[in-house]
Amino acid sequence: MSFAVDTNVLLRSIEDGHVAQPIAKNGLFALRDRGEILSVFPQNLIEFWAVATRPVTNNGLGLSVAQAEVELISLKTLFALLSDTAEIFSEWERIVLQYRVSGKQAHDARLVAAMRVHNLTHLLTFNTADFKRFSFITAVSPQTVFNDEPRNK
Repeated sequence: MSFAVDTNVLLRSIEDGHVAQPIAKNGLFALRDRGEILSVFPQNLIEFWAVATRPVTNNGLGLSVAQAEVELISLKTLFALLSDTAEIFSEWERIVLQYRVSGKQAHDARLVAAMRVHNLTHLLTFNTADFKRFSFITAVSPQTVFNDEPRNK
């Protein structure tokens, strides 16, 4: 099985000292240990960059461009980067109209559209409630995919 990985999991996995960092990392490690393929989309990396380089005072990570570049390179080696296609926009448009999506959740709908186009049914995210309306995908929290024993990787 393949999992798409939400941007919030990517961000928390690199945010030293954040309470969710070990949860994000352990969830990712558990899925890899099970042989799951973990995928991201260009959208994830763009969202990652925006938050990573935003000042901490504005709810960002406060990384410099050079630091964010190192993290971006790492993410591209750790995860399968699936391509954007013209079909993703068409699918997104269908989804936002069918499910009456508005506001910031339009970004979530685009992720769901990309998943559909690439035939992914599972999403690793801290925000499972945001994806409940999309019955054709399964949103899974990192907490649910690993044992209670922490890993050091």
